[in-house]
Amino acid sequence: MKALVIYDSQFGNTEQIAKAIGGGIGGEVKVVRFGEVSVAELGSYDLLIIGSPTQGGRYTMSMKGFLDAIPSGSLANIRVASFDTRLKTKLVKIFGYAATRIADTLKIKGGNLVAPAEGFIVKGSKGSLAEGELERAAAWAKDIAAK
Repeated sequence: MKALVIYDSQFGNTEQIAKAIGGGIGGEVKVVRFGEVSVAELGSYDLLIIGSPTQGGRYTMSMKGFLDAIPSGSLANIRVASFDTRLKTKLVKIFGYAATRIADTLKIKGGNLVAPAEGFIVKGSKGSLAEGELERAAAWAKDIAAK
């Protein structure tokens, strides 16, 4: 299986999660920031996982530009999943999370969603990851790869 993990990160937390996900998948996997891959390359992968920090209930503007550039229907026959990093507060729950919106976009682009959108907790807007999140990310990815 050939897998690609694409992420955006502002304070390094989403990047750490993306790398843990890449390690959990095993096999032939590439982990890159969104600007290091072209949308034309996406069709050459069996599994595509995309993640972003949650900001105001959405993914970053940079990730929006990347997702918008993916042609409609171009992810047909590609297994897809999404993740985000997020604060654990009631206020964030009101606005929603980036991972859900990424998953919806990937499905619209033709992707076959293989897991519910997943969130990984940070301790503050500029804080570190909550205890055990890197291990949980690797386990989540391992489970996706096994499907």
